[in-house]
Order: sequence, then C-alpha cells, then structure tokens
Amino acid sequence: MMSKKAVVLLSGGLDSATCLAIAKSEGFKCYALSFDYGQRHAVELESARKVAAAAGVEKHVVIKIDLTLWGGSALTSDEISVPAAGSAEGIPVTYVPARNTIFLSFAAAWAEVLGAKDIFIGVNSVDYSGYPDCRPQFIKAFRDCINLGTKACDENWSFEIHTPIQYDNKAQIIKKGLALGVDYSLTHSCYNPDESGHPCGKCDSCVLRQKGFAEAGI
Repeated sequence: MMSKKAVVLLSGGLDSATCLAIAKSEGFKCYALSFDYGQRHAVELESARKVAAAAGVEKHVVIKIDLTLWGGSALTSDEISVPAAGSAEGIPVTYVPARNTIFLSFAAAWAEVLGAKDIFIGVNSVDYSGYPDCRPQFIKAFRDCINLGTKACDENWSFEIHTPIQYDNKAQIIKKGLALGVDYSLTHSCYNPDESGHPCGKCDSCVLRQKGFAEAGI
C-alpha cells in the first residue's frame, strides 16, 4: 500500500537543496521538512521556503522547537561565538548536539503518517564541518532504530534513509545540482550572516561553499 513518497529534510542550504532535487529526479513525491529550532537567524528558513516552492514539493512543513533552552552550540547560544573557518580543532562549536537525531525522528514520524518509507537527508562526510551526526555509521544505526521502533517492524516493511551526496565533495554536489536545475541563488549556507542576511564569508560553511563553487568552475 506504500506509494512513492519521500520526506526530505530541507535546511535551505546548498546540500539539502541538492538532495531535494535528487529525490525529485528519482520520481518521489517530496514532502519537505524544515526546523525553526532557535538558530541564530531566520535567513535559512526563508531560503528553505523559496527552495521548496521552486521545487514544487507536495507540502512544506516548518516545525518550531527551541534548542536554545540548553544551548551548547554557537548556533543556539549567544554566549558562544561563531569561529572563523579552520580556527578550531575537533568537533566545532557550530555542531548542534544530536540535531540530526532530532530531525530524523520527526521525519520518520511524518513519513509514517504519510505512508512514505523513504527519507532523504543531505549529510556529507567529505567537504563538511566534522559533525558526528553526518557519519554513514550514524545514518545506518538510525535507520535500524526507526525500523525497530515504528509499525514498520510489525507490518513487514522498512524505512530507507537516502544520503545521495554522502561521499561527494562540494564541487561534485554543485555540479549534480546544476544538472538538475537547482537555483543556488535561493540557498543560504552562512552560520553568521549580518542583519541584512548577507553571508559573513569567514565561517566554515561559507568557506566550504566558496571552495566548492570555485572548484566547480562556477
């Protein structure tokens, strides 16, 4: 009874916009899911709305949760500054604790209601900031978790979590997206934009984005 529907996590950034385009190209009816989780700015959410509209998704839902209640990240706490790219070792302070675990849990819940068994997320383990919840091992473990903790287990079907850009560098991701008609001018990647929404050009995400376009010859 399952139809070809997919829930796609959409942040408004370059990676998730490409991931959405890939899901569409594979024939999925896409339901986009974004989060207003207390991040430093609303620019990326506006970008997510624009990307979703341009892609013609079936529905775009923005869920509000408040991760500023405990902070712990430069993206959810005013007490932690966003560092310049390459200035820190180990897991960067822009990592939001368990963010993808939280987001994927919501995605699985919505997918179950929709009768969808496919979830797309634009995680990457090549040109990325070193976040632990982008690892392939985590995605596999989470897939196993939701297949045990939902009605999929009792009804003899299973969820699949698609990570189509997992092993691509930024240039490869950009080339894939351009081939599928992604308008990257609608996307936003900066961790610390100014009051007008202009990117800082200095944070890790900005530098990776700039590097990707340069290497793609764009």
